[in-house]
Amino acid sequence: MDTGLLKTGRFGRKERIKCPADIQRLFKTGKKVSVQGAKLFYISNGQDINRIAFPLPRGYGSAVQRNQSKRYSREAYRFFKTHLNTGYDMLLLVYPGNDSFHSRCEQFETLCKKAGLLRE
Repeated sequence: MDTGLLKTGRFGRKERIKCPADIQRLFKTGKKVSVQGAKLFYISNGQDINRIAFPLPRGYGSAVQRNQSKRYSREAYRFFKTHLNTGYDMLLLVYPGNDSFHSRCEQFETLCKKAGLLRE
């Protein structure tokens, strides 16, 4: 993880994908990159902001584990969002396993590099 990253404030409502139809569209027509333990689906949204969702697969641990995993994902996104190209809808799907903030940041950074979403 790059030590030059700064926390960028809120993860606002406009940055969240809540509509089930948008999430299904990402699963069906979005491009996909993967690393061990995570997948990133992304598609252009034609807007000047990025939007993201953090669904979890069925059977992902207890409620505490699910909430902690989503919290790690949101924080990793907040650290990287100023370094991402804008205009994309993204969906970060994480599988049970090595769940820590450090590993989530590494996963998200690698996925964004593979997808070409990180600014040069």
